[in-house]
Amino acid sequence: MKENEIGRIVVDAALKVHRELGPGLLDSVYEVVLIHELQRRGLKAERQVPVSITYQGLRFDEASRADIIVDGKVILELKSVERR
Repeated sequence: MKENEIGRIVVDAALKVHRELGPGLLDSVYEVVLIHELQRRGLKAERQVPVSITYQGLRFDEASRADIIVDGKVILELKSVERR
């Protein structure tokens, strides 16, 4: 599956999660529910994936963490707000 196809599924799943849960919850709540929704739709979705970088020839594992990586192609960074 190509990135654009994955993107469409992700947006649709995120909207569904938002409509059902509404605003005001912690990022981690949306994260676990979105993971469930993406997996339910047949995608491989992983949470809190370490992302390494290379700097001046040195590799730094876990320099950052991606909230969600979908099918090894699309990185999601989740943000939430208290209210609309």
